[in-house]
Amino acid sequence: MLRPIVFVLSVTFIAVQADRVYPGEDKDELFVAKALTAKKSFTAGIEGPACDREGNIYVVNLEKDGDIAKVSPTGKTEVFVVLPGKSVGNGIVFDRAGTMFVADYVGHNVLKIDPKTKAVTIFAHEPAMNQPNDLAIAPDGTLFASDPNWSKGTGQVWRIGTDGKVTKVARDLGTSNGIDVGPDGKTLYVNESVQRNIWKFPIKADGTLGEKQLLKKFDDHGFDGMRCDIDGNLYIARYGKGTVVKLSPDGKVLKEVDVLGKMPSNICFGGPDGRTAYVTEVEHQRVVQFRVDKPGLAWERWQKKE
Repeated sequence: MLRPIVFVLSVTFIAVQADRVYPGEDKDELFVAKALTAKKSFTAGIEGPACDREGNIYVVNLEKDGDIAKVSPTGKTEVFVVLPGKSVGNGIVFDRAGTMFVADYVGHNVLKIDPKTKAVTIFAHEPAMNQPNDLAIAPDGTLFASDPNWSKGTGQVWRIGTDGKVTKVARDLGTSNGIDVGPDGKTLYVNESVQRNIWKFPIKADGTLGEKQLLKKFDDHGFDGMRCDIDGNLYIARYGKGTVVKLSPDGKVLKEVDVLGKMPSNICFGGPDGRTAYVTEVEHQRVVQFRVDKPGLAWERWQKKE
């Protein structure tokens, strides 16, 4: 009877040391989606999402277009803030100080929200924007915004400096949608929903973008939001297919996760170890979650001291 007990304890110890898992995580099933919130808990405009330092998830359009919800890791949901006027949010990112930035696609703004006072201000405004749609943030706090024109099937990308100055850095794209900055801080990834291309751009020292390179083209279904993990793998919402695909930095499909609904709109990473993916899903108007093998890049940046 002693021998099996010694064997089990030994295996458990090795697994914990090798993977540095949190208590109970060795029992987690990776890449299997589960509902976090109930069906129809959001409007059909469900989007966002982004996690704060404490692991709460922020998602737009809970009770109506123009509000932002705060969702706990257990699924408790409440209105965090209502945006002023006719503003309606889409993509969300946080800087390391905890300030929230929201793409206001109605007002052609990037909004700034103080996490403590919940005060909403216009951080950047650009009338030449079609939207903006989704946001990415670089290690130095620079923002990049995707900006599709759905009716024309075209798109562009804007850079928003830490001073709020807006500069167009990519033009003549297809329907630019999902966007993120890679772990090195020197690569910008942009996908095109209709054309089904994923591009990468070198980010130059002056903040401009170099020539785009095709990372991967898909033959069917659309794209929406996407985020990087710490190894530079891209997790991309495949709108219409009902999956999130994990793509390596060299364009190889590594995993494809069924997210329990046909219309995933965006994704972020959180949880105590950064290895929980949260997906906003439009068909059932809810947030789903699944465990992954490596932490998300945004979570890792929360761990660094100022």
